[in-house]
Amino acid sequence: MKKILVTGGAGFIGSHLCKKLLSDCNHVICLDNFFTGTRDNLKELLKNPNFEIIEHDIENPIDIQLDEIYNLACPASPPHYQFNPVKTVRTSVVGVANMLELAHKYNAKILQASTSEVYGDPLEHPQKETYWGNVNPIGMRSCYDEGKRCAETLMMDYHRQFGTDTKIVRIFNTYGPNMHPNDGRVVSNFIVQALKNEDITIYGEGNQTRSFCYVSDLVDALIKMMNSTDFIGPVNLGNPSERTILNLAELIIKKTGSKSKIIHKPLPSDDPIKRKPDITLAKSKLNWEPIVGIDQGLDSTIAYFKTKLNIL
Repeated sequence: MKKILVTGGAGFIGSHLCKKLLSDCNHVICLDNFFTGTRDNLKELLKNPNFEIIEHDIENPIDIQLDEIYNLACPASPPHYQFNPVKTVRTSVVGVANMLELAHKYNAKILQASTSEVYGDPLEHPQKETYWGNVNPIGMRSCYDEGKRCAETLMMDYHRQFGTDTKIVRIFNTYGPNMHPNDGRVVSNFIVQALKNEDITIYGEGNQTRSFCYVSDLVDALIKMMNSTDFIGPVNLGNPSERTILNLAELIIKKTGSKSKIIHKPLPSDDPIKRKPDITLAKSKLNWEPIVGIDQGLDSTIAYFKTKLNIL
């Protein structure tokens, strides 16, 4: 039985990861400061004797003997990471350094949940891991974009300097149950607005594209990456099925039977026009690709939000 630390384990992706790791007979420690994560995401895991929760902020060092660290701790939606941008940068730099020190001390594997945001507003499409990105280092989103880029630097330097067993994954848009209704991500925003028959807000004309990966597919990829040998990444993890934001809104309105109307607002600063992962590397190195289509994934996510919002 491995002893595994999941930072940000009470969050959307982290809670699903904790559940899967427990089902694989590991001892799982969820570490979270509950800034965006919630205990409600973990309630079905609390009866498992191999699961424990530690309320802690990774900006502060912690000493736990362990075998693996999945570092998912960081606000991931623009409203949350821009709420306290200095805190966001510190989580991605000071926090990651603390987790790397812990991994180094106990000779543990560590996986860093990086992001497609390291590519910024990409001039390459689709994005390969070899692309260095087009990022504004002083913009409104830079606290997250550059924080994650610096985290990748720290991961590589610990690997080169100390031989730490590091893994870097770049996560593209992910959705599914346990998303926070007010987290500001496009899928949750649209579903909540549609279920309430409120206007659905689209920024710009809605022609910007994203690729949406269902959370169970992503969790499988994270575990495959942690268990891989002689491969540290970075590797893109996401669904290469690309669609416009307008198309996503129309699909959600149709699936929910909503009376919502689509309204348009100005594009936010540095909002990427296109976003699509090239997952060739994930296919070859991890034998992984998404299997849950957008229809199945949205149906599950809509059902979750109906329950969450008490909508019959």
